[in-house]
Amino acid sequence: MNFLYDLKDNNLEVKLRGEIDHHNAKQVREGIDELIENNAPKKLYLDLSEITFCDSSGLGLVMGRMKKATLFGTAFIIRNPSPAVSRILNIAGMDKLLKIERE
Repeated sequence: MNFLYDLKDNNLEVKLRGEIDHHNAKQVREGIDELIENNAPKKLYLDLSEITFCDSSGLGLVMGRMKKATLFGTAFIIRNPSPAVSRILNIAGMDKLLKIERE
């Protein structure tokens, strides 16, 4: 799992690639949290278009980043969830809790 990020006009976009599971969720969580804490962006876009697998650790990562963003007054938006992510968000009912943008 790796991620790329871009900070432009105080909006942070984080693009995750590969699988989100218990093996890598902590590392990704810590990296995103550091970006939020150091930049306090106006908006955080979490691009999940290239996620091929997501388990409950991935759900926890998403919900935890939403909570963290809220603490910093940052709007949290999921961008382009892959079919694998969309399915698990729907099953968990999280699609009703999250702002999701599809392009």
